[in-house]
Amino acid sequence: MKTDNQLQHDVMAELEWDPRVDHADIGVAVNEGVVTLTGYVKSYPEKMAAERAARRVAGVKAIAEEIKVRFASDPKTADHEIAKRILDLFAWHVSIPQDRVKLTVERGWVTLTGDVDWFYQKEEAAKSAGRITGVLGISNLIEVKKLPVAADVKERIMAAFRRQANLDASSVTVVTEGSTVRLGGMVKAWNERGVAERAAWAAPGVNKVEDDIIVAF
Repeated sequence: MKTDNQLQHDVMAELEWDPRVDHADIGVAVNEGVVTLTGYVKSYPEKMAAERAARRVAGVKAIAEEIKVRFASDPKTADHEIAKRILDLFAWHVSIPQDRVKLTVERGWVTLTGDVDWFYQKEEAAKSAGRITGVLGISNLIEVKKLPVAADVKERIMAAFRRQANLDASSVTVVTEGSTVRLGGMVKAWNERGVAERAAWAAPGVNKVEDDIIVAF
């Protein structure tokens, strides 16, 4: 008696062998001899051919056929097509280190993993993936590896303040703990607090900013 793994292998081989079936977009799952076919084909006859191919395999007890017919003009939203389009987009994006960002797609849901040096790279990867047709959601599990240095964060805040008139960063305090930056102290206006927070996010390795700066009117 065949195991489910053996049966899955045989069904996939039969689909690949049948010239009437383009097996690239067809998924095969087996549970106690019951075969589930999923994915896309280009026509109804191809759909029927795929089902007949699966039935020919010895050991198949039943078939749950969930294949959809998708015409050439329809959007390409199969999981492997979504993954390919995201990877192509990453390859053209200078802000995303494609060799360090990995992805998986399951039923339209994208999971991003890997590591980067900057928080904006993590954000940009998720934004770019979200632009692809067929993406239903994103789990951004990319880690920001390089740890922030308090002096570096403080300098970025002061540099951001210097670029704008009448802003003083001397009263802003910066404490780092791992990849978390805590901002404290006092500023004169809400926009100064916003400038400080954005500057902190721009530092390498920052995964979280806790803004406790007080605005003194």
